[in-house]
Amino acid sequence: MNDTPSRLPLTRLSLILLILALVIVWFVPLGWRHLVPSDEGRYAEMAREMFVTGDWITPRYNGYKYFEKPPLQTWANALTFAWFGVGEWQARLYTALTGFAGVLLAGYTGTRVFNAMTGFATSVILATCPYWNLMGHFNTLDMGLAFWMEVSLCALPLAQRPGLPTREVRLWMWLCWIGMGAAVLSKGLVGLILPGAVLVLYSLISRDWALWKRLYIGSGLIVFLIVVAPWFVLVQMKNPEFFNFFFIVQQFERYLTPAQNRPGPFYYFVPVLIVGFLPWLSITFQSVRHALKTPRQPNGFAPVTMLLVWSAFIFLFFSASHSKLLSYTLPIAPSIALVIGLYLPSLTKSQYRMHLVGYAVFLIVAAFGTVFLGRAGSANTPNVLYREYQVWIWAALAVAFVVTVFGIWLNRCSVLAGAAGLGAAWLLLGTIAGTGHDVFGTESSGVKLVLAVKAAMAKLPADTPFYSIAKLDHTMLFYLDHTMIMVQEADELTFGVQTEPQKWVPSIDEWVKRWDAERYGLALMPPSRYDELEKRHVPMQVIARAARRVIVEKPQP
Repeated sequence: MNDTPSRLPLTRLSLILLILALVIVWFVPLGWRHLVPSDEGRYAEMAREMFVTGDWITPRYNGYKYFEKPPLQTWANALTFAWFGVGEWQARLYTALTGFAGVLLAGYTGTRVFNAMTGFATSVILATCPYWNLMGHFNTLDMGLAFWMEVSLCALPLAQRPGLPTREVRLWMWLCWIGMGAAVLSKGLVGLILPGAVLVLYSLISRDWALWKRLYIGSGLIVFLIVVAPWFVLVQMKNPEFFNFFFIVQQFERYLTPAQNRPGPFYYFVPVLIVGFLPWLSITFQSVRHALKTPRQPNGFAPVTMLLVWSAFIFLFFSASHSKLLSYTLPIAPSIALVIGLYLPSLTKSQYRMHLVGYAVFLIVAAFGTVFLGRAGSANTPNVLYREYQVWIWAALAVAFVVTVFGIWLNRCSVLAGAAGLGAAWLLLGTIAGTGHDVFGTESSGVKLVLAVKAAMAKLPADTPFYSIAKLDHTMLFYLDHTMIMVQEADELTFGVQTEPQKWVPSIDEWVKRWDAERYGLALMPPSRYDELEKRHVPMQVIARAARRVIVEKPQP
């Protein structure tokens, strides 16, 4: 039998106050940082263009067709812009909402499938692990995908609880199918393929064939198609080239070939998960061992086995891919949190005190290690920025240390109180360090140039062409509220310029001819490209310049 205590030593008021505190820490800092390239700028700009043009079917980026990803997050961000205005915190709101909702859903699942102690511990773990917390505050697609896949993951065991009325089983399973549909609309076929593969593997490992009779596959597929089919049909009708590029190039070739130039060794995601779950790493292996001993439910369903299969398969799936990014394994964070949350309350106070003391020592060591950060630097990112960020890291570590010591004191009351203290320490550490990262974000975003460029644009006719010379700038598009004409290098807009070749300039020489012939013009380029063009005596007047970009206008007689 499960030896985890089941009663939560918290009043309803205390739980509400904790949730309100998490709301404040989670949402208030959303606008404290500038958007950083490339993902944050890209997805914010796509939503801005959708909002401005009113075309909710064909996603565009910098004015070009962009079918690399489905539009669910673009829709959400465009609606956010429509309701609250165009801005930085608005661009991150959907990501933050899905991350926060994922914390609540994981806690609810732990409570209903296991017990209240597991549910509370799971919420604390997921909210405070750096992987989930930090990804919940960057405007990327992976948090939205992870949340909707979590909906599928959690709805299944919620539907398979023993003694549940048939109507509730059906509704939970329909929610599972809705989650898969929304995941497909978030990032593609992985939203269906991964849960489906996990289900097959779980059935083979646990020999739970009866589960298939309770999946409501017929009505579930109808629900899934109601969610997914309308956009795919409409976008294909408007864009005949969509099917081949989206399904063949982006879904299959992206995974099976190194065409995306995002390589990584098979163990690429091992350090990602180690750092991502650092505050809970010391009990991870014990949690897995504890999970393996957890018995099945009376109806034969084994929810813990499902969680372990989900975590292992998705980890191995992305480890085998030719295309890797840090956020790809984010969908396994909720399942890992549930496995750890099932074990954490079974620790004694003396056992967990040793873990807390170890983390306090780790924070002291990390503070000494931060000294080396002040020695870093490059041409694009000068040393002064690293030294400025070093102060933020020290402040974050100091706060985390104090709160961890407080957690050691709380541990005298209960293990979950100590865990909440440790979680709060790492949540604040991530929030302070993440906010301080804007010392880099300010430079990489180019936001310091915006006022000068907008002042110059205001003096020119509205139809003045704005060129992007051999560079796709992912953030200036959003901050300038203006698309640019690509020149020479299409970057990730290759499909768009091939589909609409009249919208770009294929060579520098052709651009120079246009530039000479036009009365007005603006152009953005890397500093090295500016130096080359200046040597060719191309007429240019600098209106804004920084280490990573130069923006010029056509001099007037």
